Amino acid sequence: MTFSASKLLLFGATGDLSQRMLLPSLCALTSDGLLPANIEVIGTARSEHTDESFRNFAAAALEKFLPSGRQIEIDPFLSRLRYQDLDASTPEGFDALAKCVGLVGTNEDEGLSIFLSTAPSLFEPTIKGLAANGLAPNETGGNVRIGLEKPLGTDLATSCQINDAVAGAFPENRIFRIDHYLGKETVQNLLALRFANILFEPLWNAAHIDHVQITVAETVGLESRAGYYDGSGALRDMVQNHMLQLLALVAMEPPTSFDATAVRDEKVKVLRALRHVAANETVTGQYKAGAINGGAVPGYDEELGRDSDTETFVAIKAHIDNWRWKGVPFYLRTGKRLPERTTEIIVKFRNVPFSIFEGRGAKTLPNTLVIGIQPRENIRLSLMAKVPGLDRGGIRLRQVPLDIAMPDAFAGPERRIAYERLLLDLVEGDQTLFVRRDEVEAQWHWIDAIRETWAEEGMTPKTYTAGSWGPSASIALAERDGVTWHE
Repeated sequence: MTFSASKLLLFGATGDLSQRMLLPSLCALTSDGLLPANIEVIGTARSEHTDESFRNFAAAALEKFLPSGRQIEIDPFLSRLRYQDLDASTPEGFDALAKCVGLVGTNEDEGLSIFLSTAPSLFEPTIKGLAANGLAPNETGGNVRIGLEKPLGTDLATSCQINDAVAGAFPENRIFRIDHYLGKETVQNLLALRFANILFEPLWNAAHIDHVQITVAETVGLESRAGYYDGSGALRDMVQNHMLQLLALVAMEPPTSFDATAVRDEKVKVLRALRHVAANETVTGQYKAGAINGGAVPGYDEELGRDSDTETFVAIKAHIDNWRWKGVPFYLRTGKRLPERTTEIIVKFRNVPFSIFEGRGAKTLPNTLVIGIQPRENIRLSLMAKVPGLDRGGIRLRQVPLDIAMPDAFAGPERRIAYERLLLDLVEGDQTLFVRRDEVEAQWHWIDAIRETWAEEGMTPKTYTAGSWGPSASIALAERDGVTWHE
């Protein structure tokens, strides 16, 4: 049965993610009248707060992190906040949390949505505490669903352990695994681009596409994530979730409808069709001291305070073994301390099979589709066009871009935080933009095989200067196929 939650329980309510994303997103949704009118937001964490002090804490976070340029009322949201401190690592305290939350309803307009943003080590005790105190559907039959923030494990085995623990208390249709990239407008627009325009889908295959590039570049280093990141690395932090979800959306077959089951069925088929990556199809790197935006930055080991073999850069040449994509390489690249912050998908089409202009001295270039996700959301299609002129010395052709900048194309709607979409879907129960268990396990299966290859081959990260585009070997990875990374 579907239901719209009348209560939202936030674990990790005083953490960095809550301050930067969750509280601002919920405040914006409240201000726009999109959340149920009666909804209560209950925060919980180890920090000791009263309702009033938590509201003051939230107000300070909102003042700092609410997006500029939007008219957002704060007071209506603050009035909905309550707080109950909890140490989720022990059973004690969950009874007090349950009393604070109150009874979980069974009507369509009553229910509880839980957002779990805690350390992975706390997932199992948290689920046990919820189930033992009437805050899980298997125990009460009530309207309860749960959202899980990554990381969901460090490999397939630990991911299965977490998923088994959650499945012991919540059925799959009540579990919302979050990948915040799926909340971004341009990522969702990728589906509209492919499946609402007859222009693209007939050409979206190996007969017409030469290769695909997916780049997720960051200029930042460790910041406040040193402990987590050094135990994770770029492959598990970025490729396993965000990049593989982008790849699946690019490569999936047309679903039968735009609903959660149909969309996720097609994504998991792509993930299961990923070919094992050979050692010469992957490059790892770690940044050393350099400069970003004109300022000196330390190397990874210096920033960490000790020597480490953790990779901060990964480049992979991936293949999808199915009819649509046979022979089309997917080049994936992500790293920290790169020259610019950007996330983009590049679809490079094949060149025309025969050019009628060669005899007139004109060269044709392949069409390229660039889907920019951040920091600027845009879609650009490059086309060949004739340069104006009398052409007495021969025809001149040049690539010209067709640009669709999302803020310009849609001047009315406000640009929203990705978590606004996801939190609203969690409250209302729409799983379309969330990741199913079989997707997560297919992703980990592929990632674990890459890490095993690294271990077997004794591969360690190559150094690259902060402010560069990674190790030179990553350039060679593409160039030996005649491909140049889009920069």
